[in-house]
Amino acid sequence: MNTQIEVVEVNWSGPKNVRAFTTTRRGGVSCPPYKGLNLGAHVGDDLGLVNQNRSELLSQLQMPDTLIWLNQTHSTQVAYLPAKVYSESDAAFTSSPNQICAVLTADCLPVVFTNRSGTQVAVAHAGWRGLCNGVLEETVSQFKKDDPVIAWLGPAIGPEAFEVGEEVRAAFIEKMTSAEGAFKASKNTGKWLGNLYELARQRLQACGVFEIYGGDHCTFTEEDQFYSYRRDGVTGRMATLVWFEPSSDLS
Repeated sequence: MNTQIEVVEVNWSGPKNVRAFTTTRRGGVSCPPYKGLNLGAHVGDDLGLVNQNRSELLSQLQMPDTLIWLNQTHSTQVAYLPAKVYSESDAAFTSSPNQICAVLTADCLPVVFTNRSGTQVAVAHAGWRGLCNGVLEETVSQFKKDDPVIAWLGPAIGPEAFEVGEEVRAAFIEKMTSAEGAFKASKNTGKWLGNLYELARQRLQACGVFEIYGGDHCTFTEEDQFYSYRRDGVTGRMATLVWFEPSSDLS
């Protein structure tokens, strides 16, 4: 069994003291159907194996031991770490060095944030409900207003695989008319293919975030690398994590 953890690193021009990545399913000790590095404790996997995966994540990647897992419910609530951890939150923000912010996904869109000076970071879990209702805007609002925010769109279900009904399309268009351009008709009557990446870019730009990276994976089709709830139903979860090191740690 290969327990060497593989991750997708952020590909941005962010501050050098900020570390961020999304785990893949490669590595870890979970057994089928969670085979690999399942980090979700709520999906039916053996909790002993999940905890072993979580421990290996910290040790193999030499991460600070300050990881707080959220109880995600597709809300717009942002946890301010480490002081304020809400019972149900779908984003985490911190101004504390070496405090890890993390979310779990398996098709939903993880979005990493930092300010240009590298003194504040955040990550959001943006399923379609949270994205539509404003979880990205709520996360951006935590940052200082005088320091530009940078965002990275982590691995999510791609625009050729995310089929939704008219009610989802209508909900986004009601919030922002430009969202119409992020949907195209599916071959299935009454269904649409939605582009989560494009929808996120629109919402981020509307709240002043213009430096946006990532958005080039599809968790549904890249089966060997990612978990996908839409594809498999019973499956594991990847983690997207971000933290910043104090300036004294910089080389």
